[in-house]
Amino acid sequence: MTFYTRNGDDGFTGLLGEGRVPKEEARIEALGTLDEATAALGLARSLLQNEDIKQTILQIQRDLYLLMAEVAATPENAARFRQINSASVAWLEARTDAFGQHITLPGEFILPGDTPAGAALSLARTIIRRAERRVAALFHQKALENDALLRYLNRLSSLCFVLELYAYQASGLDKPTLAKTT
Repeated sequence: MTFYTRNGDDGFTGLLGEGRVPKEEARIEALGTLDEATAALGLARSLLQNEDIKQTILQIQRDLYLLMAEVAATPENAARFRQINSASVAWLEARTDAFGQHITLPGEFILPGDTPAGAALSLARTIIRRAERRVAALFHQKALENDALLRYLNRLSSLCFVLELYAYQASGLDKPTLAKTT
């Protein structure tokens, strides 16, 4: 068994469907950013102690895998891979509301890094925001048509912020480090 195909040595990669595109193409950039987000969430999951948060993140990672399949599909094949929908977005909203009941929202900007898990969640949130921008570009270029993908990523970044605060509080931190010094 080999772990390489040599198919990408020419700077092109395949989509789910017919055709190959340059590796710097907008769709591939979005996929790479979504892959980074999944990895950052995996780092956060590995650092967390709370089983409910860990299971939530695991489901999100699985959802991102489905979301990536739709993004990786050619426009002609996208509907075949469409699994992220309004129910997926509603699930994120419900998780955000459930965890949000247990946190105190700071009135100012915070700096990440008070705990390893919280910092990893903050990193994941920023990568998800970048992924959202990349997917939005594809949506506005009419390369994607499922607006649930955008809503899912938008809600996911909010959930990561709530989980970051939750992780800080669960570690015994009274309040996170604020960006302002005064």
